[in-house]
Amino acid sequence: MTAIKHALQRDIFTPNDERLLSIVNVCKAGKKKKNCFLCATVTTERPVQVKVVKVKKSDKGDFYKRQIAWALRDLAVVDAKDAIKENPEFDLHFEKIYKWVASSTAEKNAFISCIWKLNQRYLRKKIDFVNVSSQLLEESVPSGENQSVTGGDEEVVDEYQELNAREEQDIEIMMEGCEYAISNAEAFAEKLSRELQVLDGANIQSIMASEKQVNILMKLLDEALKEVDQIELKLSSYEEMLQSVKEQMDQISESNHLIHLSNTNNVKLLSEIEFLVNHMDLAKGHIKALQEGDLASSRGIEACTNAADALLQCMNVALRPGHDMLLAVKQQQQRFSDLRELFARRLASHLNNVFVQQGHDQSSTLAQHSVELTLPNHHPFHRDLLRYAKLMEWLKSTDYGKYEGLTKNYMDYLSRLYEREIKDFFEVAKIKMTGTTKESKKFATLPRKESAVKQETESLHGSSGKLTGSTSSLNKLSVQSSGNRRSQSSSLLDMGNMSASDLDVADRTKFDKIFEQVLSELEPLCLAEQDFISKFFKLQQHQSMPGTMTEAEDLDGGTLSRQHNCGTPLPVSSEKDMIRQMMIKIFRCIEPELNNLIALGDKIDSFNSLYMLVKMSHHVWTAQNVDPASFLSTTLGNVLVTVKRNFDKCISNQIRQMEEVKISKKSKVGILPFVAEFEEFAGLAESIFKNAERRGDLDKAYTKLIRGVFVNVEKVANESQKTPRDVVMMENFHHIFATLSRLKISCLEAEKKEAKQKYTDHLQSYVIYSLGQPLEKLNHFFEGVEARVAQGIREEEVSYQLAFNKQELRKVIKEYPGKEVKKGLDNLYKKVDKHLCEEENLLQVVWHSMQDEFIRQYKHFEGLIARCYPGSGVTMEFTIQDILDYCSSIAQSH
Repeated sequence: MTAIKHALQRDIFTPNDERLLSIVNVCKAGKKKKNCFLCATVTTERPVQVKVVKVKKSDKGDFYKRQIAWALRDLAVVDAKDAIKENPEFDLHFEKIYKWVASSTAEKNAFISCIWKLNQRYLRKKIDFVNVSSQLLEESVPSGENQSVTGGDEEVVDEYQELNAREEQDIEIMMEGCEYAISNAEAFAEKLSRELQVLDGANIQSIMASEKQVNILMKLLDEALKEVDQIELKLSSYEEMLQSVKEQMDQISESNHLIHLSNTNNVKLLSEIEFLVNHMDLAKGHIKALQEGDLASSRGIEACTNAADALLQCMNVALRPGHDMLLAVKQQQQRFSDLRELFARRLASHLNNVFVQQGHDQSSTLAQHSVELTLPNHHPFHRDLLRYAKLMEWLKSTDYGKYEGLTKNYMDYLSRLYEREIKDFFEVAKIKMTGTTKESKKFATLPRKESAVKQETESLHGSSGKLTGSTSSLNKLSVQSSGNRRSQSSSLLDMGNMSASDLDVADRTKFDKIFEQVLSELEPLCLAEQDFISKFFKLQQHQSMPGTMTEAEDLDGGTLSRQHNCGTPLPVSSEKDMIRQMMIKIFRCIEPELNNLIALGDKIDSFNSLYMLVKMSHHVWTAQNVDPASFLSTTLGNVLVTVKRNFDKCISNQIRQMEEVKISKKSKVGILPFVAEFEEFAGLAESIFKNAERRGDLDKAYTKLIRGVFVNVEKVANESQKTPRDVVMMENFHHIFATLSRLKISCLEAEKKEAKQKYTDHLQSYVIYSLGQPLEKLNHFFEGVEARVAQGIREEEVSYQLAFNKQELRKVIKEYPGKEVKKGLDNLYKKVDKHLCEEENLLQVVWHSMQDEFIRQYKHFEGLIARCYPGSGVTMEFTIQDILDYCSSIAQSH
């Protein structure tokens, strides 16, 4: 190994100005045995750099080559695997972990010890040596051959010091005196040796000369020792004298310590007694207030509240260790428990009586609200009870069982009270809606329908409080034959049990106001009660909490939530659940009553669902902005679902009745009833849904309705026998286009354009169809001319055809003098007037279109004559001005 080390130093490290300090023969763990050497080196130049170099024998020869080098500062961990047993394996943690197996444990230990020393000397870096024996980490322990190498080299490094300026000058002077110092080093060394011997002799003679002074010094030392002995004798006598004084002082010190200890114990005892007296002593006034305090007066409530707080502080005082073992403390705690139980019973009994009395007092005020559509005000009751809020908080923290019992009793009493008030309130609302009292005159003209509404009202106001019977289907639509708009309007779509003509805008506005008033009365009632419950029962309601609210369990069974230990506070989520459960129990009749009211409104007029949808949506949106999970928000949201279903049902019924429409075979059609009904619906809906939150629902309904109108207009037009199909399509799509243009419904822009296109197309089709008849022979003649031209005959040669010569043309033209043309146009005007209805007022529009079309045909005939019969001098017996005069005089005469 020594020979290898010298060879590596000579061949590899000396050329790189490096010194090899330790070497170990290793191979990689778990692989084929390919040996290499790990070398610990330092540079000879400063600053010193310490490295671990891997050297491997070359495959092509016997020389060694440097393979990889790691700086020692990059080494993080040295793992020797086992600190007790001999194990040649070890790991070096650089940028990754390198696992090695040494040829012997001694080489591994020597290498690790060298690494440790180099780290201590040059780096002072925190390198973790794991599973390494502590003996290897001691710098003074020798470690064989490698130790001698590292130690010797390090000593060389340690002992080498640079010469200062004076030393360099002395050496130069000495070497100048010996000119042969450079050429003959041995002679120079002998000369230096002789001079050293001379100096040593001079030193010895100097020492011998100082012997006399040494003797004098020894005498002085002997005299000093005698003085020391005398001083020691005096100190011994002084020590004997002080010994008795020390014993007396010890006795006095011990006595003072006992006195100080007694005083300290007395002070601590006084402190403990003062603590118990100050924190566990309840004033007599508080005790009297808890036992006999007046819970009906404000002063008595305040005194009881202060006493209850003081009692709670005494009971909740944090006792020091050992206090609970004192008999007086136990007795005082028992006295506090008895007082708490007594006052809790008194408070619960008094509040129960207040709840019962409030139920009786509030019932007496129901009569004055039976006529007005208002709900009784519970603010005075809430104001009186809020005086006990702090006492309820005390009861909640000290006796949760009684607190829960009071909560249940409050819900029982108030639910019955609110049920009576709300049912009476909804009775008044239903009476005002149906008009069975003040509005009875209005429905006197409709005895059958009034009785139906009364019967429905009775079923709604029954003991069950729920809607009975099935919803009657809407009446089917029929078209009456007549010549004016009034007779046709009587056949409009009959909505619900009463037709739209029976319920005018004033009636619907009245319903809207009543429904809004109902919601406006219920909303503050619920919010006020919820706010009172939160304040009185000390329940938090405004904290946001994750997750959704769960329905109350066992509400009718009387348990609000799972049982809690006495005095255990509820978490925020449970308290919010508790508020919602209490509101559900107290106002359990609101949702059924609202559903019954909505059903009645839908019975009276299904268009009322539009008003209810807008109002209910607004109130739901308002409630959700306040608290999305509150009772009011949830209840109104459930009712909104019912209203939305009624609205969808109204739309579906209109579409169904469009499909069921039947027309008379003997009268002209005119504007179809469902087209007029759509106009009424759209106008009403736009006025109701202006700036509403649920505009999207209306837009969807518009889309469904307009599609149904388009499809069924075409269906009726195809089935029409009396009125031409084009007239039916033209009039109704003109009406639809006019309606959509007037209302400017943004979601129906495409349908408006489609209606306009259909109207224009069918107007043109009707005009062309009608104008083919007044000049029938002339039309047939020129159609033949155009056919010959189409077959390839030149236009100027058509006059040579026997059937289309000039004589035949003159013969046909003579059959249509101006008088005959005017007569034909007059008959055409009468026929068009017979086809069209008066409501849409399209007669002049159609007549003007026919005039333009007739002029166009006239110009076309004149052009054919000029091209096919040039120079013949044949012309029509009437002119364009004659046509304009004929049309104008016919229109004026009618």
